Amino acid sequence: MADFGSNPILTLLEVRADGQLAKSSAGLLGAAAQVGTPVALVVSDAEGVAEQAASLGAQRVLLAEPGAELTVPVVDALAAAFELVHPDAVLISNSVDGRDAAGRFAARAGLPIAVDAVGVSRDEEGVVVHHSVFGGAFNVDSAATFGPAVITLREGSVDARAEATPVQSQQLTVTASGARAATIESFEAEVATSSRPELRGAAKVVSGGRGLGSAEKFELVEQLADVLGAAVGASRAAVDAGYVPHSYQVGQTGVSVSPQLYVALGISGAIQHKAGMQTAKTIVAINKDADAPIFEIADFGVVGDLFTVVPQLISALKARKA
Repeated sequence: MADFGSNPILTLLEVRADGQLAKSSAGLLGAAAQVGTPVALVVSDAEGVAEQAASLGAQRVLLAEPGAELTVPVVDALAAAFELVHPDAVLISNSVDGRDAAGRFAARAGLPIAVDAVGVSRDEEGVVVHHSVFGGAFNVDSAATFGPAVITLREGSVDARAEATPVQSQQLTVTASGARAATIESFEAEVATSSRPELRGAAKVVSGGRGLGSAEKFELVEQLADVLGAAVGASRAAVDAGYVPHSYQVGQTGVSVSPQLYVALGISGAIQHKAGMQTAKTIVAINKDADAPIFEIADFGVVGDLFTVVPQLISALKARKA
């Protein structure tokens, strides 16, 4: 029997279409290393994924074939890996695919599930899961009362990183469950090129709200983001007004982010928006309304006209780079 170390934590790592591990992998393995021994499961036939996982801190890497069906092969692989490793917990990204796999696996295995966690730790009884709830108004902890928990982790919420290790990988023997599943018969790749980082998982985010006034004036958000090397986000009000597409939306019904820096321009700070960004490490708000709720959670706030303040900020940042 393979040795998976003390207190093994099974970690499902997603793989992008280009064969590279998803950005969430580093945070997942970093979180796993805080509470036990990271054991990675990669369901992919791409070359070099074991080496990538080891470089991010996976002590051992289990490899499984992806299959043609959606999600079911991943759940089958999780079931096989779980029986082999006997982990203390299972960590999965809180992405669309991750949530799908986590829910299916927890239901199949009869395990407890904790979703959208922002961190994990360990006490004398086992793994403790940390959450930010009610729009970020409260931080709460949860723990399973039976069996290892299946935990989905919010991307960008964990700063810790595991140390790189020598590659130790093995092919996982997976028995297909035969569960019904959709299959992809064909697809057409849509290539989007951008010099900005992807919103989900970005280290810096600049978001704009209704206070921008129009789609044309929203360019000010993009200009500041480009100077900072940040991703661009928006409040639901800005999306509903047609300033930017829904893919930009940060909040309860949009993307949840936990960047190192979050800059809110013309955003009042409704609870739905705060739910998606309150775990940011540093929050900067610029709004002409001194009573805007966003200032309640901001680390730094500027009460003023953003069309006056932001151009000055952009000029100052450019001057520092020169």
